[in-house]
Amino acid sequence: QVQLVESGGGLVQAGGSLRLSCAASGRTFSSYAIGWFRQAPGKGREFVAAISWSAGSTYSTDSVKGRFTISRDNAKNTVYLQMNSLKPEDTAVYYCAARWLYGYSLRDSSVNPDEYDYWGQGTQVTVSS
Repeated sequence: QVQLVESGGGLVQAGGSLRLSCAASGRTFSSYAIGWFRQAPGKGREFVAAISWSAGSTYSTDSVKGRFTISRDNAKNTVYLQMNSLKPEDTAVYYCAARWLYGYSLRDSSVNPDEYDYWGQGTQVTVSS
């Protein structure tokens, strides 16, 4: 049974940092991409960043470039989202998700949440001004 478990959320002041973790289990993810999405109250689920598990290539949305970094630790089966210079508009529930990527471009295939197969339960990130 595939499980994705997020952790690391919390309350932080604007300009601060948090590191989110996504622990994956239940299958081999070498042909998968792991994506981070976020959902603010009253809004749809928004793509943040994604990583190809095997190649380690990454892609992120423009609004977080230079501030957020996605990475993975193969030995721990964990993907991280390092978030620096946080802004109040980054406040949301953050989810990690997994989708089959073999044969697809990460850039073209990681943005649409409907194309992901597995989801975690989410972790709340609140940035105060």
